[in-house]
Amino acid sequence: MSRTKGARRRGPDPRWRARKSCYSAALKTVGSFWPYATTLWDYINRAMPFDKPGLLKPSEVYAVAAYILNLNGIIGDNDIMDAKTLPKVKMPNRAGFVSDPRPDVGPKPNNPK
Repeated sequence: MSRTKGARRRGPDPRWRARKSCYSAALKTVGSFWPYATTLWDYINRAMPFDKPGLLKPSEVYAVAAYILNLNGIIGDNDIMDAKTLPKVKMPNRAGFVSDPRPDVGPKPNNPK
């Protein structure tokens, strides 16, 4: 099969394949971005659906969270996610987060006398 001028190459870019190993540690995935599965649930609950955030029922939020966790290989196909099981999910990069030792700083409250 001959390629015509301007035709697009099919398949992954071979240059990416060569550099993939040096970038793979920096990729943001569900498993590397959040230390707790409950944070994923909170994000889905607040942000979905895109055009009407916060519209999903809690059972639908658990279903979406379970789907995403399963796609990322964090939970199995038959695992059930609910208020009791979701907090027990161990995220892959949970130990990769460090707490910020700085004290919270912000505007000082206005103290009227």
